[in-house]
Amino acid sequence: MTISADHTARDQAAQAGQAPEHGQDLHLEGAVAEAVRKFGITAEDYMLPARHQIQMVDQDGNLKPHSEQGTEPGHEYPLPSDEELIAAYEQLVVGRRVNDQNSALVRQGRMAVYPSSHGQEACQVAAALCLSDGDWMFPTYRDSVAVMARGVDLVQAMTLFRGDWHSGYNPAEHKVGIQCTPLTTQLLHAVGVAHAAKLRGEDTVVLAMCGDGATSEGDFHEALNFAAVFHLPVIFFVQNNQYAISVPLAHQSVAPSLAHKAVGYGMAGERVDGNDVVALLAVLDRAVKLARQGSGPLLVEAHTYRMQAHTNADDATRYRQDSEVAQWVARDPLSRMKKYLTDKGLLDDDGESRIAEKAEAVATQLRNGLSEDVPVDPQDLFKYVFSVPTPQLSEQSALLSDELARDAGAGASSETEAPE
Repeated sequence: MTISADHTARDQAAQAGQAPEHGQDLHLEGAVAEAVRKFGITAEDYMLPARHQIQMVDQDGNLKPHSEQGTEPGHEYPLPSDEELIAAYEQLVVGRRVNDQNSALVRQGRMAVYPSSHGQEACQVAAALCLSDGDWMFPTYRDSVAVMARGVDLVQAMTLFRGDWHSGYNPAEHKVGIQCTPLTTQLLHAVGVAHAAKLRGEDTVVLAMCGDGATSEGDFHEALNFAAVFHLPVIFFVQNNQYAISVPLAHQSVAPSLAHKAVGYGMAGERVDGNDVVALLAVLDRAVKLARQGSGPLLVEAHTYRMQAHTNADDATRYRQDSEVAQWVARDPLSRMKKYLTDKGLLDDDGESRIAEKAEAVATQLRNGLSEDVPVDPQDLFKYVFSVPTPQLSEQSALLSDELARDAGAGASSETEAPE
């Protein structure tokens, strides 16, 4: 295993028996050390999340006073630009329409399954918009809105959920990993890509998405520890929607927050209102900037809620009450952002109509695309298993070809037989 050169300074200090001075801990490098010096705070204060979660716009759509946004030294965030906010709202509206349309397509039998992110769209949109074209995103199975906001073709993005054998899109084209159904495996993929990019000297930031349930997996520990040790430009974005299918967060962890897990790995953590797209953009934009500057990995926990069932196969009423859901409906990210933009004069009736028309056009594209019959080639069972087929696969492929040819011949013969 190649050892990162980032450890040289502190290794030399350790061999010399030197103790790091206050505010100049040699364990800290790049932007982390710079932040500690700039704000005059301890490394622990920088790495630990702010005492209150970051929230800029309250659930009624009103901008909060700066003193009430949860910021403090080392955890300060400027407001995103008006252009970024309008783009985010448009993606929010489109994402909500996509979620609802896909749920309808499942009921119609045109999709096999769909894990809706209805209510979590702010997280999805902010995740996609904070990245540059050369950055990578590794989504979960629930992050379809983020995948499409990243530029992946709508129908291709849904191919996996209609029951096809492949993902539907080329990950390298838009730098979006395949939506992972196995829990947490995408975090390891993300760390691997970040490590490769660093070794190549590429200016790449990787955003790795996961849910609260993923933080209970061994892969979560391995990914964070490797990223921290090798000082990789990875942002671990945890969408804490309160449930790992039916298991509430209280039965998963008793840590003060999931963001507090970051300090145990030597990285910075932050908590943000996951239904406040303004705060999400601010926090993730800054995280990307820090990672690109060399601060190493960061962990961002977004507090949000899955308003609908885990998937169409789940009965959410078995483990949560309607009154609980109603509390989160009042915190809907879509209505909150609409109110904020309208009050700020950035959104009027014409703008709202234009965005609604775009969302409906996207829904129409999905319906039409997923209604088309997909041609099936049985030989695909063998083509993409190995780059060079094994003798066994070649034999099986030949047997299938022979059987299909005989079936086709028998069918043609029956059609040409004259009726008695």
